[in-house]
Amino acid sequence: MQGLHLRKTGGGGAGRFRRLMRGIEQLEALDPAVRVAEPKAGRLVQNERVRSFLHGDATGIPLHGILTDVPFGAWFMAMFLDLYPDEGTQRAATRLMGLGVVSAVPTALSGWAEWALAGRGTQRVGIVHAGLNAAAVLIFAGSWAARLRGKRRLGVGLARFGALVVIAGAFLGGYMGSARRGT
Repeated sequence: MQGLHLRKTGGGGAGRFRRLMRGIEQLEALDPAVRVAEPKAGRLVQNERVRSFLHGDATGIPLHGILTDVPFGAWFMAMFLDLYPDEGTQRAATRLMGLGVVSAVPTALSGWAEWALAGRGTQRVGIVHAGLNAAAVLIFAGSWAARLRGKRRLGVGLARFGALVVIAGAFLGGYMGSARRGT
């Protein structure tokens, strides 16, 4: 896996993270996945009005960056409510977990629309980002299902693990967003 070796040099965590991202940008092994996703993602932005809306041409803020707040907020609020043992709070946490899973669908679609018009390096990072986020959604869906079946402890544990995965995905998403803005 050429390009992913991290040398022990100065620069701290931010420098290591940027080197890792540049390594992923150059990782040609991701190109087969990019080629599979390109036609599907391209269909999301074929219509000019839809593309303009998804990319935030009127506001300068792509829709994906706004939509991510819904699943993230729902999942993290559910985990906050997990700290409280009463039945009503547990029911609310279960509902929030479900909201996060359901709202991940339009969030992902808007992300694929952004990805469709990105350069190859960003698309490679995006494939890893999408993979992490898809894994997180599946983990959160498992948490939701466990909660619905009365297996709260399992649901809480899955949610905590899902949070780690979705945060890793968010770092990659943040990197792609900053690269888009040129920062």
